[in-house]
Amino acid sequence: MGAVSGRLAARAAFVAAPIVLRNLTLTHERRPAVHHLSGTFAPASLTAIVGPNGAGKTTLLRAIAGLHAVAEGVLDLGGLPARAIGLLPQASALDRGFPVSCLDVVALGALGRVGAFARMPQAELDRAADAMARVGMQGFERRPVGSLSAGQFQRVLFARLIVQDAPVMLLDEPTSAVDARTEAALLGLMHGWHEEGRTVIAVLHDLELVAAHFPQTLLLAREAVGWGRTGEVLTPENRLRARLAAEAWVEAPEICDAPHSHAA
Repeated sequence: MGAVSGRLAARAAFVAAPIVLRNLTLTHERRPAVHHLSGTFAPASLTAIVGPNGAGKTTLLRAIAGLHAVAEGVLDLGGLPARAIGLLPQASALDRGFPVSCLDVVALGALGRVGAFARMPQAELDRAADAMARVGMQGFERRPVGSLSAGQFQRVLFARLIVQDAPVMLLDEPTSAVDARTEAALLGLMHGWHEEGRTVIAVLHDLELVAAHFPQTLLLAREAVGWGRTGEVLTPENRLRARLAAEAWVEAPEICDAPHSHAA
C-alpha cells in the first residue's frame, strides 16, 4: 500500500496545475492547423475534442504530448514532465508489420521509469501482463501484434497506457473501428482514470457517445467554436458553424492574424 500511495501522491502533485493554451497556433509547413486557440483543460477533467476532418484535433493532442512544435502563443503544461503524459495515437497510423509481441508493446509503457536502453525488469513485465489481463487480453502475451484484430490491438494500446500510469491521458480516436463490447470496456477504463483524478482528453467523432460520457467538450474547427460543458457546446448552431468553417477552408491557407478564439 505504501508504494501505491506514493505513486498516487506523486500523480496528484503532477496534476495540480491546469493545461493552459493562450493564443496557441500550430502549423504544418507554415499552414495553420490550430489557429489562435485559448482555453484551459482543468486538472482531473474529462474532455472530448470534436470537429470536422482537418480541424487540428490530432495536431493539438500531439502538441500537448510534446510531439508537435508551437508556432505561436503559449502551451503551458504547469511543469508536467514528459512521463506524466500518456498518448494513445490513432491505431490506423501505426505500423504493425514489425514482428513484436503484444507483451513487448505493452511493456513500452514502462520506458519512462526504466529508460530506453535498460533491460526491462521482470517486475515491469509482470505489470504489463497484469495490464493485458485488465483489458481482456490475457493469453495473448506472445502473439505478434500484426495478428490482432483492430479491437484487440486497441486493447493492447490501452494496456500500454495502464503500464505508463500517467496522470494525463491523451487519446486519439480511442473507440474507432472497435466492436460495441470493446468500446464499452475502453470507456470504462477512461471513466476509471477520470475517477482516479487523472486528466483525460479524447478526440472522438461519435457525438452521441460524447454527449453520454464526456462532461466537457472542445468543438474545434482550427479555431474553437465552443469549449465548455458538453450540452452547451454541441448545439445545432455550433455544429453548423463548425461545418461551414470547414467548407470554407482552402487547400493552402496563409497564417493569419485572427483575434483570440473562444476561451474556456
